[in-house]
Amino acid sequence: MRYLPNSPAEREKMLAAIGAASIDGLFAVIPAEYRLDRDLDLPRAHAESEIIDCFRAAGAKNSTDYASFLGAGAYRHYRPVIIDSLIQRGEFLTSYTPYQAEISQGTLQAIFEFQTMIAELTAMDVANASMYDGSTGASEAVMMATRATGRHQAVVAATVHPEYREVLATYTKFRSLPTTLAGYDRETGRIDLAALDAAVTQETAAVLVQSPNFFGVIEDIPAIAAIAHAKGALLVVSIAEAISLGVVRPPVEADIVSLEAQSFGVALSYGGPFCGVIAAKEQFLRQMPGRLVGQTTDSSGYRGFVLTLATREQHIRRERATSNICTNQALVALMATIFLSVYGKEGIRELAEHNLAKAAYAAQKLGSQPGAKLLFTGAPRFHEFVLQTEESPAQWSQRLLDQKIVGGIDLSRWYPELSNATLWCATEVVTREQIDTAAGALAARPAGA
Repeated sequence: MRYLPNSPAEREKMLAAIGAASIDGLFAVIPAEYRLDRDLDLPRAHAESEIIDCFRAAGAKNSTDYASFLGAGAYRHYRPVIIDSLIQRGEFLTSYTPYQAEISQGTLQAIFEFQTMIAELTAMDVANASMYDGSTGASEAVMMATRATGRHQAVVAATVHPEYREVLATYTKFRSLPTTLAGYDRETGRIDLAALDAAVTQETAAVLVQSPNFFGVIEDIPAIAAIAHAKGALLVVSIAEAISLGVVRPPVEADIVSLEAQSFGVALSYGGPFCGVIAAKEQFLRQMPGRLVGQTTDSSGYRGFVLTLATREQHIRRERATSNICTNQALVALMATIFLSVYGKEGIRELAEHNLAKAAYAAQKLGSQPGAKLLFTGAPRFHEFVLQTEESPAQWSQRLLDQKIVGGIDLSRWYPELSNATLWCATEVVTREQIDTAAGALAARPAGA
């Protein structure tokens, strides 16, 4: 009765109302082979104290003392303790959406500040705070481009995060929006400009690229923009690593920028929630999904904040809605806002330079080991790099794990042509000693291997 509050008498009345003689009669339309005719195979009921002990034992298996060289769209950065202290205040933690502006001024101002800082970082005119993560942001940006241009084709760089591309494929599956994949240059790791030029046509609505791309390489955004704009397509730039904007020139030539802001003080949390955002040129403002907060003055002349634009079905007519994105990620965006406020402009630059230096040292150290070499050295990169080894990743990864180190990600899962190639990431939380230990473990090949 605790979880199924309907009494037997109430269930009988419900069955009678729908014309079923019994529960079995209700489910008679389901073939017998798909019906469960026994009790569920579940352990006995546990007391609350026993359940807590069970979860504590399971949680103890999640060791946090491993050094990690994983990246690929989810980055480990230091989170200032002030972030959790502020977001756990009741007025922030318990609020969902600022529907009633007059009593949500704090939340609305936080979103407004977030939008402002993101617009400055990306060199765009306006930004929202309403995407689930970088993958949905990139897909929604492509949808924006189709609405803005009236075209229904897209070209996607093979250097865009493979899982972002999978999300886009889900978006486009029933939208009659074919996509063409543009390959990459095997020397530089950048998109192949000749292949891109051939793929973009007068029917192309959007060219989607990522920079730094999935290999950690900085794309030539001005050259890509020239190709897209020459044929009337919009350029969408996805940024999976927000910290890169501390040193990497923002994609000013882009029409739309999709950003994953997880690196701005959002914990990895075993996969989410993250914080996506779309920024764009002002002319595309009304095609943006999600919500935008604006600044105004009230009847007494005081500054106030309002929900200026909300382009989803709940707020406007369905035929005019731009997206079914339903949350504004306000709490997660607040984490990023606090992070950016704590670091400031100079702090973000110094942090990015720290990441750049750590990755340069790691790439040099690991790439100089016997049987290892760096790929895609013909273009600048940020804090990720591709390492190819004579041994398969399965052979050397256990040696690293024995040293409490998690090595790079095997790229052959998405790029079969890159055999024994792994993607490594070094952020500010990786120490020089850990890099040296990883290099030593990588070099310690068994005799005859």
